[in-house]
Amino acid sequence: MQVRIGVQSVPKELVVETSLSADEVERAVSEALSDADGVFTINSKSGRIVVPAAKLAYVEIGVDEAPSVGFGTF
Repeated sequence: MQVRIGVQSVPKELVVETSLSADEVERAVSEALSDADGVFTINSKSGRIVVPAAKLAYVEIGVDEAPSVGFGTF
């Protein structure tokens, strides 16, 4: 699943590939935001990403889609 993370005052977003489900990512964001000094942590295929919850601008959770095979219609 692809997760895009916007960080305040940073012009480029973080794009993370993770094996977590959408519900697990949403739960991790909620837990981080509920603590005043919380951090949002997500494990990606290349390592661990840690962002202070107070600096999160947005978290976009992608939809798991099966790759398309064959010809598509236009």
